Parts: sequence; C-alpha cells; structure tokens
Amino acid sequence: MAKNISGKKVAILTDNGFEQSELTSPLEALKAAGATVHVVSPQQEKVKAWDQDHWGIEVPVDVPLSQARPEDYDALLLPGGVMNPDFMRVNPACVAFAQHFLEQGKPLAAICHGPWLLVETGMISGRKMTSYNSIKTDLKNAGVIWEDKEVVTDNGLVTSRNPGDLEAFNKKMIEEISEGQHDTRAAFTQPQEA
Repeated sequence: MAKNISGKKVAILTDNGFEQSELTSPLEALKAAGATVHVVSPQQEKVKAWDQDHWGIEVPVDVPLSQARPEDYDALLLPGGVMNPDFMRVNPACVAFAQHFLEQGKPLAAICHGPWLLVETGMISGRKMTSYNSIKTDLKNAGVIWEDKEVVTDNGLVTSRNPGDLEAFNKKMIEEISEGQHDTRAAFTQPQEA
C-alpha cells in the first residue's frame, strides 16, 4: 500500500545539469503521495536537466535558494547528474541547506551523484550509503560505509545508485518521509575537522 505524506513539504535542491529522470520521477512520486514539493536552486527562474547524453527539459524554480529556509521543509531530495552536485558542493549556501537536514534528522534522499554534496557537510562519517560507482571512493574517504545496493537507508538517509534504482528509491524515500524526523546521533552532528 502506498504511503500518504499529505501535509509534508519537500525541497528538491538542484542546479543546472541534474539527471532529468532523477528529478522528474521522484517529483511525480512525491506529489502522487500528497506532498507539497518545491524545486529550490541557486538559479533564479529555471534549472536545466541533463538527459543521459544531452541537455533535457527546463524545470521552473519554485524558491530561489537565496530565499529558501530549510526549516520550512520536512525532507530534502538531491537528484544526481554529474554537473549538478559538482556545482552545489562548492556553493556554501547549498552545503548549509543540506546540512540542516542531517543535523535535524529530517529525511534526506540522494541518488546517483547527489551524495557528493553531502561529503562537503562533514556529517556522513559512519553512515551506510550507496551512490553512483564513480563517487564511491569519495564517500568512503568521507567515512561512509558504502554498499552496492539499489537502495540503502540509514536513519532517514536514503541513497540509490542510478536511474535504474528509481522505483525502489522513490518507495523508500516516501516511507522515510512518512515516518518523519529521525533521532539524530551525536557523532553525525559534529562537522569533521578540515
């Protein structure tokens, strides 16, 4: 039975070059489950997808990052794509936005290259995660216990490897959002020393 997450607000944090299906599929699943979803971006009006091997659709930005407050959201989704997380991980405002969800134990779902941004928070050491294979070493170097599975869940943190995992990813993401805020663990709320 599908979970109902009516009344929940979910932010999709993204920049240009997100993998199209990794935003559109979870977005549709979240809306179908009753969530209010906002695309949040450093871009002001629209953000452009990458669709496998070429530029894809443009998606309207609901809330520019400069105006977004992570406190207003119950959960966060980070789509993958190579360019998107690479742009965001060098943007302190993106890092801080994502960090809020880890600090508060709010559900956070990241797919493919999406977890790259989380490395910059210094808050994922000891967490069980997966990702696109090419960033496995980056996550391991950040202290992650990396697993090669279609979906890995660790205390509200949901990760998947690639678009082929979207069905399992969407289902688990909605389940975690329906459960709400998770307990935070002290070890994960302290940024690592640089």
